[in-house]
Amino acid sequence: MPPLSIAFVTAETEEAQAAGEALGRLYPQVDPDAADIVVALGGDGLMLQTLHRFMGTGKPIYGMNRGSVGFLMNDYNADGLLERLAAAERSVVHPLLMETVDASGTHRKAHAINEVSLLRQSYQAAKLSIAVDGKTRLGELTADGLLVATPAGSTAYNLSANGPILPLNAPLLALTPISAFRPRRWRGALLPDHATLTIEVHEMDKRPVSAVADHFEVRDVHRVDVRMDRKIDLVMLHDPGHSLDERILREQFGY
Repeated sequence: MPPLSIAFVTAETEEAQAAGEALGRLYPQVDPDAADIVVALGGDGLMLQTLHRFMGTGKPIYGMNRGSVGFLMNDYNADGLLERLAAAERSVVHPLLMETVDASGTHRKAHAINEVSLLRQSYQAAKLSIAVDGKTRLGELTADGLLVATPAGSTAYNLSANGPILPLNAPLLALTPISAFRPRRWRGALLPDHATLTIEVHEMDKRPVSAVADHFEVRDVHRVDVRMDRKIDLVMLHDPGHSLDERILREQFGY
């Protein structure tokens, strides 16, 4: 069997660029589109960009941290990369599919690996209604916004908004309000990951709302449908003992 071909993609930071140059001198590489494995050098932002870039290809992504937090990344070390890739454990996640209708009636679609969030665009709080599989579950939520997070994204924006951390293989989505005003005591919900969530915006002229799938934003939305897209597998590689499952578990215990 021929050796695996690898490619490096790097963030624009000086640290990431230097790492890319160092690794390029040590290991042969090919164009990312032709590679068996893509090695991403940067932070979590670059990892998400790389997963989006190769979405639908099934190409494994192995990240090495040359950023700040690096929750999705492995530790950086220029030595022994081929051996680390051969021993790496696979984590497979599915993205969310966001479908929006804006005030002009325009339909748009986008995928999200971490979360889909609805956010107020002005000083006025948003007024939203929430339906699950076509049945209204909350007739009116007054809040700064609302987000739907995957297990992989549950430790990101969702956690900052006091949402629950979900084990990677949990068949769940986290539905988390952002600064809820009414109902004052509503803290969100856990939904089965096969559910379709429909969010409608009320008083949209007075209380405009934007919808964001990771980094893709649609402004002045009227309706947003969110569901998990199981047709797409996203594959991340991690060193043994540092899988995404393990990282999420550690996050729940504060280390």
